[in-house]
Amino acid sequence: MTVRVLIADDHPAFRQGLALMLDATDDLEVVGQAATGAEAVSLAAELAPDVVVMDIRMPDLNGIDATRRLQTAAPHAGVAVLTMFEDDDSVFAAMRAGARGYLLKDAGQEEILASIRAIGAGQAIFSPAIAKRLIAYFAAAPANGVQAFPDLTPRERDVLDLIARGLGNAAIAQQLDLSLKTVRNNVSNIFNKLQVADRAAAIVKAREAGLGRSV
Repeated sequence: MTVRVLIADDHPAFRQGLALMLDATDDLEVVGQAATGAEAVSLAAELAPDVVVMDIRMPDLNGIDATRRLQTAAPHAGVAVLTMFEDDDSVFAAMRAGARGYLLKDAGQEEILASIRAIGAGQAIFSPAIAKRLIAYFAAAPANGVQAFPDLTPRERDVLDLIARGLGNAAIAQQLDLSLKTVRNNVSNIFNKLQVADRAAAIVKAREAGLGRSV
C-alpha cells in the first residue's frame, strides 16, 4: 500500500528535500506541499492524504492550530509533527490537538520514514527524545492518575502554581526566566481555561486543587 503524504513547512529547501526523500521510496508518495498552516488544512481537505507532516512554526496558521482543524477538515489524515522544538509546551499542545507523532528535524532518514509509515498504518509514534519526555511526565503524575486542570500546558501549570503562591507577574517572569510578555500571555490563557475573571478566583481554584503549597 502506498502512503499518501502532504508536507507542511514554510522553509522551501527543507520541504523540497523531504519531498525528494519520500518520493525516492516505493511506498511513500508526496501528493502536495503547503507553506502555511491554512494551506495545509485546505490541501488536506482537497487531497485526502494518509499522513500530514506538519511543522509547528508557520505563517498564517501555526502547526498546532492547523492540526486541530484537521480533526474536522481531514479526520482520516494522521498528523506527524516534524519540528525543531522539543519543549514540553509544544509536545503536549500537539498531542492535545490530535497529532499521532512528534519527531525532531535532526532525526535520521530511516527514523522519519519509519514514523511516517507507522502513522499511515494508524499507529502513534514519537522520537526517542520525545518518548523519554512523555515517560518522565507521566511518571511524575499523581498516583491516582488524576491531574487538576488537564487543559493547562506544563508551563501554564508552573505559572499557575506561582500565582497561587502569591507571586506577581514580574516575580514569576524572573523565577521562570521568561519575558514579562510571555508571563502575561500565560496568565491570560490560564484565566480562559479555568474560566475565571481575575487573579483572586484563579488562586482559589489553584489552591483547592493543591497548587501553591510548596515553599
